[in-house]
Amino acid sequence: MLRDASATPSFSAFPTRRAVSLVALTATTLFLASCGKTDGQAPAAGPQMPPVEVGVVTATPGDVGLITELPGRVEASRVAQVRARAAGILQQRLFKEGSDVKAGQSLFRIDPAPYAAASESARAGLAKAQANLAQASAQVERYRPLVSANAISKQDFVNAEAAEKQAQADVATARAAVRTADINLGYASVTSPISGRIGRALVTEGALVGQGEATPLAVVQQIDPVYVNFTQSAGDVFQLRRAMESGQFKRAGSAEAASVKLVMGDGSEYAQTGKLLFTDLSVDATTGQVTLRAEVPNPKGELLPGLYLRVRIEQAQASNAITLPQQAVTRTQQGDTVSVVGEDGKVSQRTIKVSAAQNNRWVVLEGLKAGEKIMVDGFQKLQMLPPGTPVKPVPWQAPGAPSAQAATPAASAASASKP
Repeated sequence: MLRDASATPSFSAFPTRRAVSLVALTATTLFLASCGKTDGQAPAAGPQMPPVEVGVVTATPGDVGLITELPGRVEASRVAQVRARAAGILQQRLFKEGSDVKAGQSLFRIDPAPYAAASESARAGLAKAQANLAQASAQVERYRPLVSANAISKQDFVNAEAAEKQAQADVATARAAVRTADINLGYASVTSPISGRIGRALVTEGALVGQGEATPLAVVQQIDPVYVNFTQSAGDVFQLRRAMESGQFKRAGSAEAASVKLVMGDGSEYAQTGKLLFTDLSVDATTGQVTLRAEVPNPKGELLPGLYLRVRIEQAQASNAITLPQQAVTRTQQGDTVSVVGEDGKVSQRTIKVSAAQNNRWVVLEGLKAGEKIMVDGFQKLQMLPPGTPVKPVPWQAPGAPSAQAATPAASAASASKP
């Protein structure tokens, strides 16, 4: 059977189709390659990262008061133990426990009957002695002209004068006995020796008191003002004195007028300001501490004797000192260091000398100059960068402080309106 030659494909057509496919693939490759280039330019580089922002503060020297915080304890300025000085049965309590009493106010009444009887007996004895004195004096007056006329012997006159003097002594003794009896009668009414606040009664009605010893009845304490006793290390005291002598520190006013502030147990500061009274002249051999005492007003009675608290006292002032947030200072056994940001934005370590801390800030005495920028925040960001990488210093704000944007209502509203 014969086939049509035109219906059968020719083998010479396959090379032509393969060439067309190769040309199309080459054109596509060149087109894709040209998409990544601009006319006559190299491929565009990726965006560069901006410098890392770190929070800094500017060193500003000035006179800084060195405030020391020490543990203290409240003590009443005056304490009086009320005791029974007369023996007898306690009949009545005349005060309210825990109230304020005045000096001389009656607090207890002891059975006064025995002492009233003794007082009456003493007065009777005084009257008898006065009668004997009157009789002896009259006899002397009768004998005086008689002895001049030799009507009686001189011995009788001398005896009469001696009897008069003895009667005078008996009168003086009787008067002393009356006074003693009145004092004992007064002891039957127990009064407060000082003004202050009285505690609980130590005895009750019906108790026998003062028998053989002065029985304690109550305690009165004057708590306005109060004393606050606190201690300081003897080494700190000597170091402070040497710094003052060298001129590094200057005294914050006179030692007698140094102000004292109290910090309560909950961290709040007591409203009234006290004054330093004295510093003890001896050092406790067991603790190595020096005792100080301050006087603090207590008009509302908020400070109770025995209360533990913290005492803040400004003993000296440092000249040309710089204060830094505590988190800006790294403290190690080798010394204290800070991170200083230079004009080129590079961070370098600096060794400083720290004196004390106050209000969560360190007082720096040496190692910094005015105007230098000290890094406070952003230390974790630097750990991810190579050493010597420049940073961008921005003003540091303490936690809780309002930001500049939050302080402007219009700025906050504008930022909130943006998508």
